[in-house]
Amino acid sequence: MVQSAAMDVAIVEDDDLLRENLRLLLGGEKGISVVGAYGSAEEALAAVAAAPPEILLVDLGLPKMSGIELITEIKSRTPQVEILVHTVFDTRPTVFAAIKAGACGYILKGATPRELIEALFALYEGDAPMAPKIARAVIREFQDKPAEQQKLLLSQRETGVLRNLEEGLTYKEIAERLNISPHTVHAHIKKIYEKLHAKGRQEAILLARRQGIL
Repeated sequence: MVQSAAMDVAIVEDDDLLRENLRLLLGGEKGISVVGAYGSAEEALAAVAAAPPEILLVDLGLPKMSGIELITEIKSRTPQVEILVHTVFDTRPTVFAAIKAGACGYILKGATPRELIEALFALYEGDAPMAPKIARAVIREFQDKPAEQQKLLLSQRETGVLRNLEEGLTYKEIAERLNISPHTVHAHIKKIYEKLHAKGRQEAILLARRQGIL
């Protein structure tokens, strides 16, 4: 990969040995210039404010100020700095907290040196590199959202009416069971059909099952 100029990378890692290994690894790569290596968020914050690098490689498990807090501060003060998370934490809440804070890449510490280097170049070129496990978590997050939203699509009363329809009850029987008028039942069912884009009872029940409502 040919680069016209070396990218400026700073490292934030509290493990002394790992920090030095990263500094040596990245510093020996053509196209990368390591401009700083810091053992704490506080140290990194002061240094970045004085001379912002192009990319900040950030561990999340830092002493005192956390990596996520650091990312938030960096992005608020120097938004042009791109941030690549390099951590052992792979839970969905942590991943999304880091991304929401401003990280544009997320690599796990089990990655090979080549994977880490390629992730840095990818971020430098405008991509959003993520470990496969992290990318799957992001995809699952978006896949789960529609199901959650669909469950909220119908009100509690409308869902109750639909469940009674599923049992095969008539409008009058539903009205008696729910202690409402047949006219109200009809109004609820009309609204259910509109919300589910259904043309009738069986289609409404089928769509509701598919969408996790029933």
